[in-house]
Amino acid sequence: MINLVLLHGWGCDSRTWQPLLPALHNIARVTCIDLPGFGQSEMLVDYSLDAVIAYIEPQLPSNAVVMGWSLGGMLAVQLAARFPQKISGVISLAANLKFVATVDFPWAMAPGVNRHFNQGFEQDPQATLKLFTGLLAQGDEQERTLLKQLRRVDTGAPNPNWLQALALLAQLDNRDVFARLTMPGLHLLAERDALVPAAAAQAMTALNSQQHIELLTDTAHTLHWSRPQAVIDAVTHFLSQSFFQTKTPAQLDKKKVAQSFGRAAETYDAVAQLQRDVGTELCLMLPAHLPADARVLDVGSGTGFFTRRLMHAYPQAQLIGLDIAEGMLRFSRKNGPDAIQWLCGDAEHLPLADNSVDLLFSSLAIQWCQNLPQLMAELHRVLKPGGQLFIATLGPATLQELKSAWQQVDDYVHVNRFQSSDALTAALQQGGLVQARLQTQTRVLYFDRLAELTRELKALGAHNINSGKPEGLTSRARLLAFKNAYEQHRTEQGLPASYDVIYLTACKSFAEESHG
Repeated sequence: MINLVLLHGWGCDSRTWQPLLPALHNIARVTCIDLPGFGQSEMLVDYSLDAVIAYIEPQLPSNAVVMGWSLGGMLAVQLAARFPQKISGVISLAANLKFVATVDFPWAMAPGVNRHFNQGFEQDPQATLKLFTGLLAQGDEQERTLLKQLRRVDTGAPNPNWLQALALLAQLDNRDVFARLTMPGLHLLAERDALVPAAAAQAMTALNSQQHIELLTDTAHTLHWSRPQAVIDAVTHFLSQSFFQTKTPAQLDKKKVAQSFGRAAETYDAVAQLQRDVGTELCLMLPAHLPADARVLDVGSGTGFFTRRLMHAYPQAQLIGLDIAEGMLRFSRKNGPDAIQWLCGDAEHLPLADNSVDLLFSSLAIQWCQNLPQLMAELHRVLKPGGQLFIATLGPATLQELKSAWQQVDDYVHVNRFQSSDALTAALQQGGLVQARLQTQTRVLYFDRLAELTRELKALGAHNINSGKPEGLTSRARLLAFKNAYEQHRTEQGLPASYDVIYLTACKSFAEESHG
């Protein structure tokens, strides 16, 4: 597991990371460092850049990725440039190359505004900190809610180092060191940031095109509070692509998906209570009536349980059950009515004509699709103008207890990775579909013994089918360590297995009828 060091920004301490910490602990060994004079750290007499760097550097674990927010992000870039033998990657959140604008770098805070703020803090720290909290949330899509959250965070009592840190922030110029960075880097900026202009993203890209720059929409300076899941997704993807690619790429093997579910056809219905409950919930969202000649498609039909239910709901409609696993389709044909047409196919490459489906239903299937934009484009293609889409899928917090337990044992991918609701929404919009509703739900199953959980996953065909999983037998010592780690999650009800369920409904615009 990689070492991830977190550096907070000005006016707070490491408690600012609390929205991200549970998820970060699942993917890395996390070290939070308070900047000198903040949180639990001692004050410095000399608060120069060199002195601050000298204070932080001994606390860094070897081969670390340093991630910082705002001032912490600027210091992370400095550390990465100075200690490449100790730091393997850098991540910055809402951190500019220069905090204060100059003639040759106008994409930053105006000097007069910065000077007025610093003078205000020197004269009345508490009033200025209240103003600062407002600036952190200013412009965010959820500004009022975000402001309430930030006001509840204890930032600690100001001391002389806080004013010195403001002076350091005003002087910092990372342009030269950023331009020379050769290690992997991810730099997230906020579109509506009141402190760091979004235009800084273009300046950063122009200076070093090897660094990955990303702009998060509709969010303010505290993007890790406003859009924590988007930040986690970006960080997870960056770490996976940059450091785990040869060992744990977490890529799904479609052939293995088909084989795994095909083998599970005979046992699936006996253990699929979660699938039944989720699918039933999705069915409650369906329209009461469809035209008599409507065409209904069940994507990822599995054993045909819900395909048959759809046929009873819409007896005059033409029903199609599509699955990638031939074994599932054989079971469906044997146990389902002849009126249902069964097709073997991949949801990302549907074997259907354009504008041919009135209603598309998919329960707990699209989580096995890797290319969400391609998937949504295909669903858009086959839907008729006005056609409706009903999806239930799994989100990234699924089986988090299982993931957490394995991550205490080794660095392999033992749990299938699923996409976030933000990623689904973005792909939906990119694919041309109109979102009607999105809701999330956490369902928790409990087991007396760990073997019962792993046996159920295998019976469902939903055990680990990532290409980054360990091959061969797992040693007895590792299995024992895994079992002991999972036991830490036990409650009075038993060993929990959490499922992060996402329900999504959408449609294809009637306006596209002229293009059909």
